[in-house]
Amino acid sequence: MAKDQIRLDNNGYESPTGRLFVDRNTARITDLSKVRLLRCGVDTVRQLYKGLLRPEILSLFDKPGAIVDFAGDRWHAGRVSRDSGYQYKLQNADLGFVLLVKNFNAKVENIGPHLKVEVSPHAIDSLSPERLQARLDHYAAQVLTNIEVNQCAVHLALDLQGWTPPADLVARMHCRARAHRDISGINELHWATKSSVYGRGETSMFGSANGLQLCIYNKTEQAKATDKLDYWESVWRRRDSFDEADPDNYNPAQDVWRVELRYHHSIVQQFASGSVDLQSGQTIETCTFAAFSQHLDGLWRYGLSQFKLIARPGYFEPIWTLIRDDVRVDLPVDSLLDETEYKRYHKTARGFSGKNVELFLGNFVSLLARGRVGARKAFYRLKDWECWPVIRDHYAAKGMDEDALYKHIKGILEERYVRWGRAV
Repeated sequence: MAKDQIRLDNNGYESPTGRLFVDRNTARITDLSKVRLLRCGVDTVRQLYKGLLRPEILSLFDKPGAIVDFAGDRWHAGRVSRDSGYQYKLQNADLGFVLLVKNFNAKVENIGPHLKVEVSPHAIDSLSPERLQARLDHYAAQVLTNIEVNQCAVHLALDLQGWTPPADLVARMHCRARAHRDISGINELHWATKSSVYGRGETSMFGSANGLQLCIYNKTEQAKATDKLDYWESVWRRRDSFDEADPDNYNPAQDVWRVELRYHHSIVQQFASGSVDLQSGQTIETCTFAAFSQHLDGLWRYGLSQFKLIARPGYFEPIWTLIRDDVRVDLPVDSLLDETEYKRYHKTARGFSGKNVELFLGNFVSLLARGRVGARKAFYRLKDWECWPVIRDHYAAKGMDEDALYKHIKGILEERYVRWGRAV
């Protein structure tokens, strides 16, 4: 269990808010007094809905790329790649909303997870969680009938100046992530720590996009590349700055670095099912962003306890202690951090014999052979499936990691081809 270094104030006394950190063994002092915490906020919200598609909705996409009328505003209608899990999208960048419509894996005439609404930072910033949720629900009612709120996904982002990631960030970042994410433009891939670094070291990513992911990147460069620097500078210059010690602390001559925690909706669901209200003893069981917004401080602390930047074995890097303990998510809601015990509820493969997993894999390989699908493509599709964690945990309990499982699937698929042919 890693420990924090001793925190001192400017007079040399121990203080939980001090910016001087002393290593207990080496007496080395780290001064973080020049680190400026600009803002910690919600960067992305994705709210999922189940329901039955309204018949008139699909007619909006008869002419891909057209500007259409929807819910009282003008929207760009188009198709999206299959990787998104949806077929169509309605986008209004000015409002800050994207609606992904018609799930690929559910028939149009059936009730299913046919809608995901993605919200951009400026829309999140301009609306309270309650008003934002009302807007999300309004759009959902225009797309679906028989509506059921499914769950939300959130990205939490801290912007800061006066600190840059160390050159050996990957080596000193300890985490339990099981998967890496391979993205275009990648320069370096560290398999041992399940992380990736790209863009001349300006971005580091740890963890999986379909789980909990940590990203550390140069926000100034990213904002310039997307032509959003003016907007973000207006956010960082606000007088009600996040860092109370220095209310006007943005320096345009310095780059801003972002530490971002990305929570997939499945992880948020685990928190909703496992976290307990300390007064009532009941699990929080939230499914909307508005209801979950009071628990974002707990999510921030949890994420920084799963990804640990270590100064030396057994001790946290001082910056990690600072942003873990001193940061609060900037939202106009009352945080329930001190009133909730945050835990994730994990469904595992240990609760049953695993027979269903074995039978599924056999049938899966048979379908691959019939469809002439290669092992690598099939394996990546399998990992995107919501039931993948159960399959992964089942084979992990048998001593088989992901690489071994891929080779296992490849092997039995090859055997199927050789013994019975591809289309049998």
